[in-house]
Amino acid sequence: MKKKHLIIGLLALLTTMVLAACGGNEESDPNDNTNTETESHENNEEGSNDQPGHEGMNHSSSGEVLDELEDAENPTYEMGSQAIIETDHMEGMNGAEATIDGAYDTTAYTVTYTPTNGDEPVENHKWVIHEELENPEEATLEPGTEVTINASHMEGMDGVTAEIDDANETTVYMVSYTSTNGGEKVSNHKWVTESELSPVE
Repeated sequence: MKKKHLIIGLLALLTTMVLAACGGNEESDPNDNTNTETESHENNEEGSNDQPGHEGMNHSSSGEVLDELEDAENPTYEMGSQAIIETDHMEGMNGAEATIDGAYDTTAYTVTYTPTNGDEPVENHKWVIHEELENPEEATLEPGTEVTINASHMEGMDGVTAEIDDANETTVYMVSYTSTNGGEKVSNHKWVTESELSPVE
């Protein structure tokens, strides 16, 4: 009789231990996944800030444009229409669906300059348009020309002396879009060129 009670007691103890072990595993797994997801999210956030030359980029703008900037007569993408952005001036831009806020015929320049706030030199920045230069000549400026920028697309840009790297007579667009890497809404971004957009399929 004692032997029977002993076996039943051992079985009950063993069952309790097995159940406790299973319950412990169920509790620890979700915590492990949560920690992994949190670490991954934190790493992604750190990586998203690692954009040399574009850390101080002002993604959005007020939407105001200079009086002398002329509306495009026959833009490929009409104001209010949609287009796909095919460039990566900043992270989360490439592949985003944009709304066209404005289209203007001008010359877009890539420029190299040293920011006034002590940041590292910025090379081949896209884009500064002709009307954003201080007292520019009428003709498209040649590469190597020194100019003063009157625009604040990036911190330390306004009022800086820059060198023209390249010039592109084109239609430039002001666009609004939602970033593909985190859902940030960007309003009235200046600028993307016609060749950096494609139709929405």
